[in-house]
Amino acid sequence: MPNKALRILIADEQHFHRMKIERLFNQLGYYRVAPVEGLAPMLCLVEYGCEPFDLVVVNASLVCGELDVLGYFLDNRQVRNALIFDGQRAHLPPTPASGPQKVQVSRAPLPDLTCIQRLMTMIDPPLSEDQYPWLSVRSAQTVG
Repeated sequence: MPNKALRILIADEQHFHRMKIERLFNQLGYYRVAPVEGLAPMLCLVEYGCEPFDLVVVNASLVCGELDVLGYFLDNRQVRNALIFDGQRAHLPPTPASGPQKVQVSRAPLPDLTCIQRLMTMIDPPLSEDQYPWLSVRSAQTVG
């Protein structure tokens, strides 16, 4: 069950891209999504927000040449996780698949459902019976 309190920010110049990515999050049960169209609005929301964003999804071409995007997200307390897509355009190396990292870089021109699912599994892991033993008791009671 997704954590509906997670704050997600999507930054891309193309309205269609923002809406498509937002719909992918909605399909997974995440509705606290803020789409923005430019670098300045993204920076304002991140810097002056009252609470950190759990995830910022940004098109690398949006920040290309204007900002050290990797350094910005790695050192920013207002961003817990970031996905930079279309990283090839900004000449960013893809993120190695060796465990969770604060900043993920994708060379894909647009994240797809599989990419978002994989990312959200790291950010918002599913509940397990080992973490919450009462879940197995409840499910056994509802079945019988």
